[in-house]
Amino acid sequence: MSYPRIIGRQRRLPERKENYVNDTAPQSALREWRDHMVQPLRAACLFGAAAILGLVGPFETGESIRFVPRLGYWLAIVILCYSAGYFSSAITKRIVGPHSGMLKTLAVDGVMTAIGVLAMVYVINGVLIGYWATGRELAILAANVVAISAIISAVFFVAERQSMTDEVNKPAPSSLLDRLPFHKRGPLVSLSVEDHYVRVRTTKGEDMILMRLADAIREVGMTAGLQVHRSHWIALDQVTAAARKGDGAVLSMTQGPDIPVSRANISSIKEAGLLPRT
Repeated sequence: MSYPRIIGRQRRLPERKENYVNDTAPQSALREWRDHMVQPLRAACLFGAAAILGLVGPFETGESIRFVPRLGYWLAIVILCYSAGYFSSAITKRIVGPHSGMLKTLAVDGVMTAIGVLAMVYVINGVLIGYWATGRELAILAANVVAISAIISAVFFVAERQSMTDEVNKPAPSSLLDRLPFHKRGPLVSLSVEDHYVRVRTTKGEDMILMRLADAIREVGMTAGLQVHRSHWIALDQVTAAARKGDGAVLSMTQGPDIPVSRANISSIKEAGLLPRT
């Protein structure tokens, strides 16, 4: 008799999961905003800007608000307006896409930010100091907000582009390390051929992988290194000493045995600065 009830529960599971995902999407956005805001440098800049505005007292706030409440007023203005710019930038990405031109992105972002900031400033002025602008005063307020919003949008745009550039220029991780046990993954030291295997040596250990040396070298990523022998590759920053030996040379490494250098590769290690040119 319990079998139908079990089936019924199984049929309801996808609905509960879907509701759970929908309910947590706003929480995820707020969590990203919170993590963004509490970064030490960003928080220091926001509080610094609020302190400067509180001391200077622009837009006649110096005459109409006492010092301590004025600091609180500008702190609220700075944080809320910056937050409006943050969420406006996120919405702009959805509207225009991540690869749109600069002018289109700034135009849409500026409008979205202006709307958000104007709403924030209007409500804050009304609630905190009882100033509900109308007519000409509202037009002046809106003009000031548009100017501020344009600056905020430009700052976000430049910061986002710089972040994307930094991400593109970041050295690619070594995919070879993905083949190693987790506890042995670390900076590469050397690769050595043994039968049909390659011994991958890192600062945290070593392991044997069934592959060709040429394929292993292609997977070292941005690790600077040289193939110094038909059976050996070394990471340049892991070499501790180099010495001539007959027609070749020997390299001492931070981990593992010395690595031989063939005669044909002497010029390469000289170019890398491991041996003097003369």
